[in-house]
Amino acid sequence: MQRGSSERELAARWEEEAVASDKAPAEQVLLDAGAAGEPERKTAEERCKDPARAQPRAAEEGDTRVAPRPPPTLRPKTKPAPARGLCPHGNPRSKGSSCKRCSGRRADQSCTLRPVTVDSSKARTSLDALKISIRQLKWKEFPFGRRSPCDIYWHGVSFHDNDILSGQVNKFPGMTEMVRKITLSRAVRIMQNLFPEEYNFYPCSWILPDEFQLFVAQGRMVKDGDPSWKPTFIVKPDGGCQGDGIYLIKDPSDIRLAGILQSRPAVVQEYICKPLLIDKLKFDIRLSNFVHSDSTSTGSKRTFSSILCRLSSKGVDIKKVWSDIISLVIKTVIALTPELKVFYQSDIPVGRPGPTCFQILGFDILLMKNLKPMLLEVNANPSMRIEHEQELSPGVFENVPSLVDEEVKVAVIRDTLRLMDPLKKKRENQSQQPKKPVATNEEPPNSELASPSEGSVDPEAHLPSICLKQVFPKYAKQFNYLRLVDRLANLFIRFLGVKGTMKLGPTGFRTFIRNCKLSSSSLSMASVDILYIDITRRWNSVTLDQRDSGMCLQAFIEACFYLAQRKFKMLPLHEQVASLIDLCEHHLSVLDERRLMCGRSGMSGGRAPYSGPPQEATPSAPLAEGNPTPCANSAHKLPHSRHTLS
Repeated sequence: MQRGSSERELAARWEEEAVASDKAPAEQVLLDAGAAGEPERKTAEERCKDPARAQPRAAEEGDTRVAPRPPPTLRPKTKPAPARGLCPHGNPRSKGSSCKRCSGRRADQSCTLRPVTVDSSKARTSLDALKISIRQLKWKEFPFGRRSPCDIYWHGVSFHDNDILSGQVNKFPGMTEMVRKITLSRAVRIMQNLFPEEYNFYPCSWILPDEFQLFVAQGRMVKDGDPSWKPTFIVKPDGGCQGDGIYLIKDPSDIRLAGILQSRPAVVQEYICKPLLIDKLKFDIRLSNFVHSDSTSTGSKRTFSSILCRLSSKGVDIKKVWSDIISLVIKTVIALTPELKVFYQSDIPVGRPGPTCFQILGFDILLMKNLKPMLLEVNANPSMRIEHEQELSPGVFENVPSLVDEEVKVAVIRDTLRLMDPLKKKRENQSQQPKKPVATNEEPPNSELASPSEGSVDPEAHLPSICLKQVFPKYAKQFNYLRLVDRLANLFIRFLGVKGTMKLGPTGFRTFIRNCKLSSSSLSMASVDILYIDITRRWNSVTLDQRDSGMCLQAFIEACFYLAQRKFKMLPLHEQVASLIDLCEHHLSVLDERRLMCGRSGMSGGRAPYSGPPQEATPSAPLAEGNPTPCANSAHKLPHSRHTLS
């Protein structure tokens, strides 16, 4: 800004002196940035190109010989420094106030917000769609990274940058691990044990090879009760994608156990045999005969809106279908959230600066004939490529643009960025504030200063209406009764002890039992140690994560289920677990209140007495790490939670 203003000031000065000397042509008044600072040399070079001006004119009759006028000297126009105690406009300064002209100029300079910055150096396959989205939003892209922090970091595969200390990242730590077929099945199964009716949208699943005998026994038991039952099962490798390694079986004996499952675990599910069909085809299934089409309503890849229009034309209640799908998504996220919290605190511990996270997930949902949605799997990295392979000749393929992919995926990325816009609130606040006219000496008071500035214009006016909206946690309040495992995860994180770890040691588990007053005459601390060893050993033998030794979150959840069933008998499982959590949170809130009172009394008894109001004191570290609710509210949660669950 200083360089540009000095160039304009220099050009104005040059114009004034050139007009006074009557020797500067009009085109020399406008100086570009490259010519700034050397107008005299440039003028001399131009004069040398004109031989008529370069050579002196011969004296003619009647001429009066006068001494040549020297060329004008360029001196930067400087303003005298204001006197002490005065602002640049000569008005007196006062503490807490400023000159109206100065404040008006600062307001004008701050009215235009900077563009949002996006680091796309690790975008990978989603780079093309991301570039189009950034260009449509008129944001600033840094394709090779940036030394100073960016507002948004776009990663292609997973969260793997521990050196990002601010901004937003489009990946959650641990999300890739959480949506693998085995981990997702375990998370949903926990919720099915608590709320079987709420989570009946996920097929019955067994994990191989660990649960092969259980799979055989349960299948035999169902068939004995119903001899006409002839199911089909689908076997999916844990880390498979795009249909790789999937096969169907009719009997458990058909599973290929020899060597394969030991190195590549899998999930076996009951095959959904009565799905809704479109053009005699299942939704969302990878064919061996993919039909590409540039139309959004034909071919193998179509927009969801075209499917809804087709169903609506047949009298289907589209609002009900869409509501059921949103409910399915929210319940799935509730099942994934507890372990995501553990992953997040491991990569970004409490107290350490780090980014906030968001992520685009792909939900594979199958509609039954009765229009009930069924969840097949969740993809942490849905394809964002906007081209497809076209076979030019046998065995020779070329990537060509896909209009359907570009229409859908660019809109998804663009609207995701619009939802996460870090400057959105500032822009909205700025557009709501009316701009006041400011009179200065540079422009008359009745000038166009009162007209709306660029900053007040909606920067998204040129974009189509946003196609995405927030459903979680915005619409999740009615599902809060399902978040029992989420509350267990808060307890688990509180007693982890060492920041960054993901497993609970024996000392932490004993502290949990002692602080929550769960031990009794029938459950001694020796029994607690045995419980810890048995459950931890079993879970460590079936989990793939062997980085730390100790009790993982799923083992802790199983231990809490066992304790709840012992302490609160004759109740459904979800009420037993809710009662246990209420009891733990009550005792921990009382303990935190005591620590808080001890801290206050200790500070008031020292040399520097505590002078602030009581509500300004902060709770102890364990409360800040694991229990986000204030102590005053936690003490009254026991009857409220029981009433809600009943």
